[in-house]
Amino acid sequence: MLYQNENQPPPMVERQRIMLVDNDQDMSNFLNLTLEQEGFDTVVVVDAGSAANMLDSLNPDLVILDTLSPDQDSLEILDRMRKRSKVPIIMLSAEYEADTMQKALLHGADDYIRVPFGIKPFIARIRAKLRRTPHNESQ
Repeated sequence: MLYQNENQPPPMVERQRIMLVDNDQDMSNFLNLTLEQEGFDTVVVVDAGSAANMLDSLNPDLVILDTLSPDQDSLEILDRMRKRSKVPIIMLSAEYEADTMQKALLHGADDYIRVPFGIKPFIARIRAKLRRTPHNESQ
């Protein structure tokens, strides 16, 4: 337990930032609300093509990348992100082909979650990735 002088304000707890790359507005809204309720700061990016270029300015602790992007191949986006950063990347997919999951992992994804998914295991997987990747090592 942390004790402090009552004249001092409580220490600020830095919220971890998650960049959510998904063009599905319903899914983005759901995940954004859920992640915010779990104590994360979220930034929703609907243009997957520019997501890799936004890594430096947004400086996220973790990226959630949907595999079904109409504007660009998600593996290409993943490759571009990997060239810029070591930030943990979790792929979300409605695809159930083992080959798709294998390709995503080989291209540098840290995890691959199929939709639909249970929210508690999803949050647990996010927290596990964040525990194993200190922010100063993610860039």
